[in-house]
Amino acid sequence: MAQQSSMLSLGTKAIEFNLADSVTSKNVSYSSLASSVGTVVMFICNHCPFVIRLKSSIASIAKEYSEKGFSFIAINSNDVVNYPQDGPEFMKKDVEEFEYSFPFLFDETQEVAKAFQAECTPDFYVFDGENSLVYRGQFDESRIGNTIPITGDSLTNSLDAVLEGLTPDENQKPSVGCGIKWK
Repeated sequence: MAQQSSMLSLGTKAIEFNLADSVTSKNVSYSSLASSVGTVVMFICNHCPFVIRLKSSIASIAKEYSEKGFSFIAINSNDVVNYPQDGPEFMKKDVEEFEYSFPFLFDETQEVAKAFQAECTPDFYVFDGENSLVYRGQFDESRIGNTIPITGDSLTNSLDAVLEGLTPDENQKPSVGCGIKWK
C-alpha cells in the first residue's frame, strides 16, 4: 500500500546523525557530509518498487548536482529482520550496481527516520547551505501506474533554486512510496 511523506516543516534545521556507511562500515555524520551549497537527504531502500524505478535517475541527478557543489546522502531505515533484502550487504550491491556517488547509510535503530519524520521510500529532503530545510517531498510527478516520464524535476527545480540563491517554491507535493518498514 502506498504511503505519502509527512512533509516536515520548511525551515527545520538539519538533523545531526551518525550512521554506518554500507560500503565502508564506518560511521559518518550529517555534518561531515553536508555541503555549504546544499545537502540532499534521501530515504530509500533496496526492494521498494517505487525506489527501484528511480535508482538510475537518482544516481544520475546526484552525479550532476554533486558537480555543482551539492552533497547527497541516502539512508535506509527499514527493519532488516523482517525485510532482509534491505540489509547492508544488499545496500552495498546497489551502490556498486547503480554507481552511487553518495554514501548509502544504514539507520538500524530507525531513530534518524523518526527525527526526519520520514514515512516512505523514496522521501527527499533538501537543505540549503545554512542547513535549513527548503524542500521535502516527491522526486517528480511520475508514479507507478501513470504514464508521466521520470524526470526528477520536482527535486532538481528545488536544487536549481538553491543554486540561484532563491527559495524553492513552497507549493511542494509529498512523495509516494512504500511505507518505511518499522520494527
